[in-house]
Amino acid sequence: MASAGPLLCLLAVALLAGARGEAPAPGADHKGPSLASGCGSPRSPSPGTAGGGEKEPAAALAMGAPLGKLRLSSGPNLRRRARGRGLSATARARVDGEPGAPVTVRSPPAGAAPTEGPAAAARVAAQPSPTPEGWEDASEWTSWFNVDHPGGDGDFESLAAIRFYYGPARVCPRPLALEARTTDWALPAAVGERVHASPARGFWCLNREQPRGRRCSNYHVRFRCPLEPEWGAWGPWGPCSGSCGLGRRLRSRSCPAPAGEACPGPAQEAHPCALPPCPGCSPDACGCPDHVLLGSVLSAAGRPLPGARVSLGARPGAVATSDARGTFRVPGVCAGGRANVSAQLDGFSAGRARAAANGSASAVVTIVLEKLGKPYLVKHPESQVREAGQNVTFCCKASGSPTPSKYWWFHNGTLLDRRQLGYGARLELRGLRADQAGGYHCKAWSEAGAVRSRSAQLTVLAPGQPACDPQPREHLIRLPDGCGEPGGDGGPAHLDVGRCADSPCPGPAGAGCGAASSRCCSVSRLEARRVRCAGFELPVQVVARCGCRACPAPRGLVRGRVLAADSGEPLRFARILVGREPAGFTSAHGAFTLEAPASTERLVVTFVDAGGEFVDAVRVLPFDARGAGVYHEVQALRRAPAVLLDARRGHRLALGGQQGRAPLGELVLPPGAFRRADGRPYAGPVEARVTFVDPRDLASAAAAPSDLRFVDADGELAPLRTYGMFAVDLRAPGAAEQLHAGPAAVRLAAEHVRMAGHAEALRLWSLEPATGLWEEEAAGRGGGAGARRRRREERAFLVGHVQLRERRLFNLDVPERRRCFVKVRAYATDKFAPGEQVRGVVVTLVNLEPAPGFSANPRAWGRFDSAVTGPDGACLPAFCDAERPDAYTALVTASLGGEELEPAPSRPGPRPDVVGVPEPYLGRLGYRRTDHDDPAAKRNGFRVNLARPRPGEPGEARGPLYPWRALRQCQEAPVTDAHFRFARVEADRFEFDVVPFREDAPASWTRHRLAWWPNPQEFRACFLKVRLRGPQEYVVRAHSAGGTHPDTRGRLYGLRDARSVRDPGRPGVSAACLEFKCGGMLVDRRRPDRTRVTVTPQGSCRRVAVNALLRDYLGRHAPPAAAAEPDDDPAAFAMLAPLDPLGHNYGVYTVTDQSPRLAKEIAIGRCFDGSSDGFSREMRADAGVAVTFQCLEPPARPSLFQRLLEAPASALADIRRDVGAAARAPPLPAGSPPSRGDQ
Repeated sequence: MASAGPLLCLLAVALLAGARGEAPAPGADHKGPSLASGCGSPRSPSPGTAGGGEKEPAAALAMGAPLGKLRLSSGPNLRRRARGRGLSATARARVDGEPGAPVTVRSPPAGAAPTEGPAAAARVAAQPSPTPEGWEDASEWTSWFNVDHPGGDGDFESLAAIRFYYGPARVCPRPLALEARTTDWALPAAVGERVHASPARGFWCLNREQPRGRRCSNYHVRFRCPLEPEWGAWGPWGPCSGSCGLGRRLRSRSCPAPAGEACPGPAQEAHPCALPPCPGCSPDACGCPDHVLLGSVLSAAGRPLPGARVSLGARPGAVATSDARGTFRVPGVCAGGRANVSAQLDGFSAGRARAAANGSASAVVTIVLEKLGKPYLVKHPESQVREAGQNVTFCCKASGSPTPSKYWWFHNGTLLDRRQLGYGARLELRGLRADQAGGYHCKAWSEAGAVRSRSAQLTVLAPGQPACDPQPREHLIRLPDGCGEPGGDGGPAHLDVGRCADSPCPGPAGAGCGAASSRCCSVSRLEARRVRCAGFELPVQVVARCGCRACPAPRGLVRGRVLAADSGEPLRFARILVGREPAGFTSAHGAFTLEAPASTERLVVTFVDAGGEFVDAVRVLPFDARGAGVYHEVQALRRAPAVLLDARRGHRLALGGQQGRAPLGELVLPPGAFRRADGRPYAGPVEARVTFVDPRDLASAAAAPSDLRFVDADGELAPLRTYGMFAVDLRAPGAAEQLHAGPAAVRLAAEHVRMAGHAEALRLWSLEPATGLWEEEAAGRGGGAGARRRRREERAFLVGHVQLRERRLFNLDVPERRRCFVKVRAYATDKFAPGEQVRGVVVTLVNLEPAPGFSANPRAWGRFDSAVTGPDGACLPAFCDAERPDAYTALVTASLGGEELEPAPSRPGPRPDVVGVPEPYLGRLGYRRTDHDDPAAKRNGFRVNLARPRPGEPGEARGPLYPWRALRQCQEAPVTDAHFRFARVEADRFEFDVVPFREDAPASWTRHRLAWWPNPQEFRACFLKVRLRGPQEYVVRAHSAGGTHPDTRGRLYGLRDARSVRDPGRPGVSAACLEFKCGGMLVDRRRPDRTRVTVTPQGSCRRVAVNALLRDYLGRHAPPAAAAEPDDDPAAFAMLAPLDPLGHNYGVYTVTDQSPRLAKEIAIGRCFDGSSDGFSREMRADAGVAVTFQCLEPPARPSLFQRLLEAPASALADIRRDVGAAARAPPLPAGSPPSRGDQ
């Protein structure tokens, strides 16, 4: 199923091997081999047709509502289909009783009889769909699985195949429910596809059952599983066994699980103990002179381990050392004595085993050593809100090799008393007091090191203190042109619609292991207002009161694409690993969608190319844990061409040297260094590929692996500075087996190490792909202080040795102590209004190494970091220096859904009020936008000196740079403090919603029929592409109002304005991507509404063409009798929004996502590109257009001076007429807004 991938080295050096996986073709009702028994013939994935196809979708039995629910429409035909599909009578009753009501796909209880239908392996019980918090049983969702790509007969996500490819432990034995969505997060009902689902069997979609001309989309699924029961507390240790010598003590614990269920792990634990020595001598101590002990020391993978120190239980010190084959020999050990033998080796945990007799005079033993793996956190403590007197529980869980056994808890940095509180991985505080509020974190320890968790905040409310302020805070929204707030001075203006504080509410007193609160401060009451505008009144709902209510659980959603760094081609069907766990495949266009597991601090993802053409891409993808979606473009490195080596000779492989540069270093392989995976020597020809990431090339930072962090001795994350990275792939010609080699020496040219102290501190590190953290290589240590002093005089000095055998990346790095944080915020416009901050923006900072003398001209990059903006921006780690402002410089960029944001300008000189940094600190930082010296350059970033704030300087104490220990101060800094700024380029877009909703704050959603987004769990964005032929760019407005629903007919949902963008390849043609409210169910989920959409361009424009497919669709889906036909105004385009997700051939672009902003950004990218699955920021005005307008250039009106010269009498008559009309006009009533001409 898998083949060994190449060996990767990161110079700050990294080694990684990729695994190749194929998508299976399992499924019920599918011709061909079945994977029900755990095996089958894998088949190559082939791309399928994505949602939003060319033809009109038809209504069918389809999945709907939240994942795992079937949306069934009423009608006799569908009732017949329901009976034919084997649905239970309860399901049919739901179909007959409430048309369109959702039902949940759940497994039958144990022992239940199957219902009617040919496939009666599991019953589909129909009942009202629970909310995410409404599951009565203690259960949780698994991660998402995708084992099949649509092709051939359809898309099959069978449970047997998922267990086969992902491992049997990933899904519980009896799932409670199943959810399915397309990889674009659309429900099957939304794309009009007929599908089948069963929690016991899985999910399948058959191409032959779809409407004509349509094929199944690519689906991924997840399952609802009952939570594993938890063990009770361990009992006391029992007495030591035996009467003398060595023995053991036991302790046990009980499992309070119901009958038939079991807790994971052992019920009993043993620990060695010692009693007074027994009389006489033991076989270990006295021995048998004519006997011999033969043994071997192996790794967990079965590889021989030379150099291991072997000792016997009763003899002090080492009695033998394993040889090159991992074997050892100890004479004098009694064959029948069952001696206890232990072994130790640097970099491995100690192992022990008991010898067994192999004859009358010999015994054998095999000792397996586990490689030491730095501990890492798999569960962090969660912030909590409690009332005084309640209890709270914080949980922390770490993993590693060996598994950490000791935990410490800290409160505001002070170690808590373990004996007093009795904590381990769980910290329970009872009867809370006010002084116990603050930050809590844990630290886990094993013999491989320690790791520190993130800090969780505990808020303790006094009796009677509200967790949620009932009075809304200020939140200004921009009104359309010509509108003003009542009593104001006219428009355009802003209106305070209010917002509730972004704060959690107290959870239930008996809440378990510190789960995040499901209650938060949100809107409890709205009030209707009307705003006077020029010629009409604008309805709007404002927040009147806030309160604690159930809020949707936040989901850290990450979407993106994987592209080749050199050509931009997509990485198709690449295998995706999250940590160590398989998480699916990229699509045919290189796209991926991931949901960060709960309590994830670092989302470590590996993309493995199925064809082996690219180096495995290990990335730490920033995400927003509060729920805002994030978009990433991942660049993959293509492997370097192969070089043929002779395994019997020594070789020097250059590191770097591309593009005319001198090599940065070299990898030295001694003669006879190559071995097969089982340890046997290899003496034939070798194909070697060395793929190098050169930090002298600034563009290579985007393709560098991980995020250059390691865990220091205190268990905290610390940054590294790299001097280059490379990947090594060694194979026999024409063979798939990867060869091992070593020890290989890594040497670095001294001329490239210019920073003071770096030559002495340079180390060899390796990347742990599961955690994305770098670990210092044992083979790279040593050399002594004298050897390091000599490095400055050598032309090329030795950094360390490495064994080229494991699937790791290696790195030559320097731990840097001069560190700080940089504060960055993103805004919707270049006005930088505090209320217009944008969440979900990916900000990237690349540290640049200056040339000698600390000039501002960088010669290489040293590290990179990315962060996602939240409600208070983002804080990015960086290297900085307080003495020399230009000792370190940085390049900072920002993007949102593929759109590049622009920083504040710096020409002709940076302005403190625009950049966001006061003088004289701004002068020390040397702020320069990328177009400062060349106006034609891109304006997508800025460079700045990283001048660390100096103590005692009040102008540098409040940002934008903060000391390394002041991270919390940086994160909680008010918007009035100094920070760097980015703004969205597309500032000509205007959005107004009658019911206010902050797209970056899911808790601000309000249940209201006029809400633009009717479902807070999923967001469906719809766009129409409008082409305009004319000499300029035009603003186009979309007016969305109720169309067919009796409760909203004619009532405004919202307005959208967008300025058209010119097509660079077609002069005189531009196009606009205009959002409208999608048709579909409202919040009551009872009946759909086809939104009445009216598109009106600004200026003298006439509609000249409508997309033929769209016109045909609208003609065949006429409005019901109660709804009027849209007006046929030639200066506008009106329609009733389709309920089906039409594709680009109709000029309509629909994307469903768990993040509204991300859904809109992806839809806009497809609209610009004119396709249903592409992405572009360059407008293609002739592709995928819905409606076309011809716009005339308005005739130029001559100036008054010119009119007086050409026709003085006529000009004077016009002036007298205008003055007289103004004098006769009645005065404006008090409080009325002035007209546009009065502004």
